[in-house]
Amino acid sequence: MPRVLIAGCGYLGQAVAELLIANAWEVEGWTNSPDSTQSLSTKPYSVFAVDVSQADQVGARKGDFDTVIHCASTHGGDTDSYRRIYFDGAQNLIQRFGSSRILVTSSTSVYAQKNGEWVTEESPAEPKHESAAILREAEDLVLANRGTIIRLGGIYGPGRSALLKKFLSGDAFLDTENDRFVNQIHRDDAASAMQLLLRQEASTGGIYNVVDNEPILQSECYRWLAAKLNRPLPAVGRSTPKRKRGDSNKRVSNAKLRAIDWTPRYPNFAEGMEKSVLPNFGREGA
Repeated sequence: MPRVLIAGCGYLGQAVAELLIANAWEVEGWTNSPDSTQSLSTKPYSVFAVDVSQADQVGARKGDFDTVIHCASTHGGDTDSYRRIYFDGAQNLIQRFGSSRILVTSSTSVYAQKNGEWVTEESPAEPKHESAAILREAEDLVLANRGTIIRLGGIYGPGRSALLKKFLSGDAFLDTENDRFVNQIHRDDAASAMQLLLRQEASTGGIYNVVDNEPILQSECYRWLAAKLNRPLPAVGRSTPKRKRGDSNKRVSNAKLRAIDWTPRYPNFAEGMEKSVLPNFGREGA
């Protein structure tokens, strides 16, 4: 029975754990706090409170694993949090579990292209924003140790959608002068992609974009939501808040992942929202 450690057993990590348990993997999960650990006490796998940014805590853990997945989150933290969680966390896991296969979740925000062009794993990833630059440093560290980098689009799913939240709160705008493509991935499709990559026994690491099949303009997301929910369109105006990982406008390709027989259950924003998110609308937060 293969053993896997999921360092960061949150929204995505729990979905990955459930898939692996169903396929006879032995799973251990880590969370950043005892409260989070307690909330997962009924899961069919062991969960421990371990801060991946603290080398002494990581080094004190007993046991070895075939695979270590680093998918801890800063929960919107500042650049210091990014360095602690993503770079220091990756470094600590590599030092403790150097003989294990390492998978690390990164972000498509490392692509800084701004003209709506298509990007692949071979495209330049040269972010100007400090948070995304830290992700790139962590990527290089993991790749130097033959690890696997998973560049995720914006994650949404049951109980979670940043675009729906902005639309419902009135914080959305139709920014006609600065419209941009958004690249998204349903949580369950991200988990299935990670499971598939774990099954690639001959894998020697590398980078994979994990996004759905159809990048969509942000304005079209809001137009679809307005029509589906029978609500007014957002006001036309300039969206002023800066994104935490910098501004960009690109279409991210998932062709490399689909070439190894990955097929998303929710290939685009409309299907994911209609079949997974909106059915629970009003019963759980968006």
